[in-house]
Amino acid sequence: MIYNSMKLIVVGLGSMGKRRISLLLKYFSGISICGVDINAERRLQAEKLFGINTYEDLNKAIYYEKPYAVLVCSSPASHAPVILECIRKGLHVFSEINLIQDKYKQIIKESTQNKVKLFLSSTLLYRKEIEIINEYVSNQKCKVNYRYHVGQYLPDWHPWEDYRNFFVGEKRTNGCREIFAIDLPWIIKTFGKVKDITVFKDNISTLEIEYPDNYIVVLEHDNGNKGVFIADVVSRQAVRDFLAYSENLHISWDGTPKGLYKYNIERRTLERIETYTERIETFNTTETEYKYADKIVENAYLDEITEFINKITGKPYDERYTFEDDMYTLQLIDRIEGIKNGGR
Repeated sequence: MIYNSMKLIVVGLGSMGKRRISLLLKYFSGISICGVDINAERRLQAEKLFGINTYEDLNKAIYYEKPYAVLVCSSPASHAPVILECIRKGLHVFSEINLIQDKYKQIIKESTQNKVKLFLSSTLLYRKEIEIINEYVSNQKCKVNYRYHVGQYLPDWHPWEDYRNFFVGEKRTNGCREIFAIDLPWIIKTFGKVKDITVFKDNISTLEIEYPDNYIVVLEHDNGNKGVFIADVVSRQAVRDFLAYSENLHISWDGTPKGLYKYNIERRTLERIETYTERIETFNTTETEYKYADKIVENAYLDEITEFINKITGKPYDERYTFEDDMYTLQLIDRIEGIKNGGR
């Protein structure tokens, strides 16, 4: 994909910022990148890995680099002021998941006033496996039940740093909340908006955190579909285990590109559903923090960036998630956590 002389700023040079930079440099000819991070070590690492300019201060980067758009890849609690600053300078904004609806209404209002385009990441909605599950469920003429478990031991999320110093260790942007924020968008799209929820939560580990380390959530959807969503930061083996079933459907997924299966009722056999013919790779480094598990597929991350670039350059695009959609999701997560009126 060729784009002539477009400059983008990536704010936040941690693992996600590096992922976005590597994809942009590899697959988008003509786009140049600079980075912003308050951490000097991360800036130096990004300069060495990608050969880009980096800055400690966002305003200085904007002044010298004259960017067209910004990708906000810093920790979620920092997003709102960064997004608003970029909007007020007339820059289009791509945002990673925010986890908290801080200043959402103001962001939406000011983006319209300043004619700035927003794009919000929801990577699983761009996974081919999710598209196929959605199609099968949507074609059912009866109610569908599901069971879904997503979990990973919190110290294993970023093994190169102490989980107590990582945003998922904090109560406001905790690990279970991130799991819900990542997965509920596709659950809602596939099974419908939520009518009622029942929540079981507690702590079953010795992790030094101030939030429940596991949730069992029963969801009843408006259309009669219902399911159980288990989210935790306790599971020693990283797991993404999904099953949906009805009288005429039995489909399962283990979170990997080759792990989607459908039970053939006529043949009484379990059959794998082909999803990807090619799996792309990102920039490969020897840095510990830049190695990803098998359940992480780069295709969806690239697809998100492509749709964002298409949107801000006036090309046809397929945007699957918005700030308005995320307001609904985050309000639902607040209900699950027992937070009233968005207060924390």
